[in-house]
Amino acid sequence: MTLFWDCLMALLAAFGLICIAWPPLLWEKLDRYRREKHKRNEERPMELNEALEKLDALQKKSYAYEAGLSALYLDGDTVAPPDTEEGRALAVSVLAGEWHEKFTAPETGALLDYLTEHREELDRVRRRQVEELKRDYDKDRRIPADEYMEFERLTSEANAVWKRAKAGNDFGLFLPYLEKIVAINRKFAGYYDPGKAPYDALLDEYERGTSMAFYDPFFAALRERIVPLIRAVGEKEQPDDSFLHRHYPAEAQRRFSDYLMEVMGLDRAHCTIGETEHPFTLSFNNRDARITTHYYEDDLASSMYSVIHEGGHAKYDMGVADDLQYTRLAGGVSMGLHESQSRFYENLIGRSLPFIEAIFPKMRELFPEQLAGVTPEQFWRAVNKAQPSLIRTEADELTYPLHIMVRYEIEKRLIDGALEARDVPGEWDRLYREYLGVDVPDDAHGCLQDSHWAGGSMGYFPTYALGSAYGAQMLKNMEAEIDVWSPVGRGDLSQVTAWLREKVHRFGGLLEPADVVKNACGQFDPAVYADYLTKKYSELYHL
Repeated sequence: MTLFWDCLMALLAAFGLICIAWPPLLWEKLDRYRREKHKRNEERPMELNEALEKLDALQKKSYAYEAGLSALYLDGDTVAPPDTEEGRALAVSVLAGEWHEKFTAPETGALLDYLTEHREELDRVRRRQVEELKRDYDKDRRIPADEYMEFERLTSEANAVWKRAKAGNDFGLFLPYLEKIVAINRKFAGYYDPGKAPYDALLDEYERGTSMAFYDPFFAALRERIVPLIRAVGEKEQPDDSFLHRHYPAEAQRRFSDYLMEVMGLDRAHCTIGETEHPFTLSFNNRDARITTHYYEDDLASSMYSVIHEGGHAKYDMGVADDLQYTRLAGGVSMGLHESQSRFYENLIGRSLPFIEAIFPKMRELFPEQLAGVTPEQFWRAVNKAQPSLIRTEADELTYPLHIMVRYEIEKRLIDGALEARDVPGEWDRLYREYLGVDVPDDAHGCLQDSHWAGGSMGYFPTYALGSAYGAQMLKNMEAEIDVWSPVGRGDLSQVTAWLREKVHRFGGLLEPADVVKNACGQFDPAVYADYLTKKYSELYHL
């Protein structure tokens, strides 16, 4: 009988007869059939193949919402007209709220519970997808939908306000947003893991397994080794870097950016470059990445190393295996590992003498007057000049961790309530004097220089220093396994990328962050990073 009604419904639908006035008896039978069929579907047990189809659909929907939100962010931060954040903030809030509602719905929980119960029947990739989605579901369902939407709307607006505040050196303009962002982060930390100190819960979001108990000794050990080294370097004659601050037209720098992306092996058919106030990378999938930079016509190195840094992020995302795309496992597994890749290309490769020697002919071609009389070695020394400064993104490798320590100390105290948002500028100035020995002239060069807090990210900054430490240990292992510098000296980064792809990139989120670190670094030891800095700067400054 069921087959008869199925066939009849299909036949009538095919001939457009569903909407004809039915004889009452026939209509009643069809209506009863529909209700009984729906009840059978609700009551019958879920089958594994059906559950896996639903899992795939869930992950594709997640990708679609994330792609839409990313596109709005990219547009707002690059080409959108000024003072247009209200409409985007509304769109972001609605989209984020819709996805939160869909993802935290009871049927999603039921699906993930079922697949968790049948985890032994799943292959490695599916099992990991379920583990990560279940972790996200358990966390996200604790966040009220209205608060989730408010956070997305707030950060969308805050990013636009931050740009205006930085341009106008007006911390007061940004202060109300910072206060709200701190409060929401503190509240969300309780949702993420109510058993942890709030800042520990936030740190774990960016690098799973880390906490203040991890970072406090990590930074203390670095400070013990680095501060005396900075003092020793400061007593030496500094290299001349004045030629870096001659006039470098933006258009020529754009051509240089294209060249750098080519040397890095970034396929321009699948990776574009845009311009923004604060450089960032967005990757939609492993065949669609977007990097950004900011050109200063009196500072060649600023954009040069932004492009290489952001290119490193793109290399990671574009190296993730094809079979992980459009799933929870696409993209990098943690921000510490992501920053290890960006800072690996930027500093370990990009500031090396072999790399500078390889690209210098092209630089002379693009900037013949500006680099007249400059040798590759002079350029190498200039871009590695170690001197305390104000701006994190333009800091040398040696002093860079101290910039991160400032932000780490401020974030800790903001989240635990020991520091009020209104007092951030003064505390920023105090810590820069204490850690780096420099006076902060204004907030634009101080606490307004980074976009991270405007984007709602608290707990992110420490991953920059951790990523640098990961990268130094990766280089040590890489040098033990392959010839790194001969190909780099020819402008060939393919072997470097192949090693990183094999050890890090291809896994995406398939492994835990600690397992990826172990795969590329072995037993992680922060002393390797301090050893690397000591060796490099001792040679540069003839200590």
